[in-house]
Amino acid sequence: MAERLAPEIGASAGRLRDLLVESRRRARIARRRAIPSRRALPTFLIIGAQKGGTTSLHEYLAEHPGVGAAEIKEVHYFTLHSQRPLDWYRAHFPREGRHLHVFESTPYYLFHPCCPARIRAALPDVRLIALLRDPVSRAHSHHQHERALGFESLEFAEALAREPERLAGEEERLLNEPGYRSYAHQHYSYLARGRYDRQLERWLEHFPREQMLILASEELFSDPRTTVHRVQAWLGLDPHTPARLTARGARAYPPLDDGLRAQLKDVFRDSSARAAHLAEVDFPWA
Repeated sequence: MAERLAPEIGASAGRLRDLLVESRRRARIARRRAIPSRRALPTFLIIGAQKGGTTSLHEYLAEHPGVGAAEIKEVHYFTLHSQRPLDWYRAHFPREGRHLHVFESTPYYLFHPCCPARIRAALPDVRLIALLRDPVSRAHSHHQHERALGFESLEFAEALAREPERLAGEEERLLNEPGYRSYAHQHYSYLARGRYDRQLERWLEHFPREQMLILASEELFSDPRTTVHRVQAWLGLDPHTPARLTARGARAYPPLDDGLRAQLKDVFRDSSARAAHLAEVDFPWA
């Protein structure tokens, strides 16, 4: 009985954590909306990928004196809160005129099928930054992340096997039911999030390539200083080196079995090659 209930208990704990976070967020935003001064909308967004170094890049860029970050890293306006008014979104950001650039970083934006159209409608001139990590390593890290947070009860191999069943019909519902939220799509998309070609195609239907900066996460991991300066230059900012260039938000976990890694590399092979072509980037794992 306990074994059968484990997935439900884990998911319930995750949902409770989400509710607590949302409650605190609402209280903060209510206070911000009470301030009458006008607030800025973002000039750029870090859109993903999840477990691709977005937390590190967010914190590095937030240290630049010309950059103002949202009150919380992941606002999720275009995914989980798209039915709210734009003023709700504005309330997360600094007042207008204080910074050359304002931004937030929600890794779910890259993967959510509605985001490109929603962001294009609300922020047509926004710049977009995507960090794409080796999809095998990303999937494994994603699974460890969900396990650590209590959202996932299955071992990695079983979670991969169950993924098609868990995600069946979820993307269609997200596209066709305004306001719909998919717990499985957000938390159990280990393989699907690594098929970058499908995601890039969707984004490039709504934004010109020059409005997107697409980087290999491995560049940020191996040479954060150079990568941060490259991003700053792309944004028209003077170079500013963060005080601490160590990885943020990383956690240690057991290595992936070599046999399973090789199998997954084959699964992603064609998708990765096409993603490299679309991104015009020589990814080290493609």
